[in-house]
Amino acid sequence: MILVLNAVPQGTQLFATTEASTSTVITKVPVTARNKQHSNINKKKKEYGVFLSIDASEMKKLYDYKEVVIDAQYFSKRDIQTLHKKGVKVNTYLNVGSIENFRKYYKDYEHLAIGDYENWDEEKWIDVSSLEWQKFIKGLSGKLLKKGVDGFFIDNCDVYCYAKTKKNFVGLVKILRNIKSLKKEVIINGGDVFVKKYKSQYGTMKSIMTAVNQESVWSRILFNKNTFGKQPKDVHKYFSNYVKLCKKDGMRVYLLEYTKDKKLISKIKKYCNNNKFKYYISDSIELD
Repeated sequence: MILVLNAVPQGTQLFATTEASTSTVITKVPVTARNKQHSNINKKKKEYGVFLSIDASEMKKLYDYKEVVIDAQYFSKRDIQTLHKKGVKVNTYLNVGSIENFRKYYKDYEHLAIGDYENWDEEKWIDVSSLEWQKFIKGLSGKLLKKGVDGFFIDNCDVYCYAKTKKNFVGLVKILRNIKSLKKEVIINGGDVFVKKYKSQYGTMKSIMTAVNQESVWSRILFNKNTFGKQPKDVHKYFSNYVKLCKKDGMRVYLLEYTKDKKLISKIKKYCNNNKFKYYISDSIELD
């Protein structure tokens, strides 16, 4: 589970040439502006960022990244085209296993809720075995695809861990295979219990996903204290083994960590660089 936007208030070129017939008009730029332009061009982009609590009004902060995760329900097709022009690969958040009460469609599917989501009062687990829900997710993923997204960041496959039934397993498989058929990146956030079962049953994860994003391999959120801490060694080992399993099956690996601890940040960076994992380290669970 990661926090997504729940309130949506909805949101230069320094050297330009314009051509008219055979003439070219050149706009002159002051030396200081040209220097600024040059430094911006050479500025190294960060590899990966997750920004689920922003909308298009804050889009400029995404320009510094090669690849981002956003909630494309709050961005237009033109916004995503702009990001592409800035060299940004765009994955959209898509919650398949639970439903948030701030979504426009919440009332339409609230009756499919199967339980409360611990630590997230605005959210409920959903019945993924429901044909009604499967049809809705298929339609929503199609709408997001038309906006031009490069991939899907799939959240809450952990609904199978919450309600470990055959019908929920089959329902998730249908949902994910439908999304995978769109021939875009499919990054599953967490989902270890479901993903490992799928691999044991089908031999590979490749028919439902292209990558895994694992939260809190090194860090953890202390909800009762509203702060961050270190992940216990046994939990760290478990998730470390999980992402290595995914990598061995051909999945790309992303880590999403929450910490302000400089020593821990250094460890995370070293670990990811050594294993060729992409990572994003946030100092806020709001991912803004």
